[in-house]
Amino acid sequence: MFGAHADQRLRDRRIVGWQVAAGLDAAKVVRERPSAGPNPVVEFEQILPDGTPIKVVWAWISTDRMAKLVTVHLVDG
Repeated sequence: MFGAHADQRLRDRRIVGWQVAAGLDAAKVVRERPSAGPNPVVEFEQILPDGTPIKVVWAWISTDRMAKLVTVHLVDG
């Protein structure tokens, strides 16, 4: 699930959502924030298939029992 903000950031940065989802298995956890409100979040660094480094933030939506992509940032190499 991608949030509205994440959808906009993906469009702004010309990243296709499947690229983020596909790279999550190899992503590196940067920071976990279990007490973040309104939902716990985890920040990851990962590399897109074209070699672009990104940072992504996922939130755990307990009522839906699924993760939601909150935002995507490009990382300066």
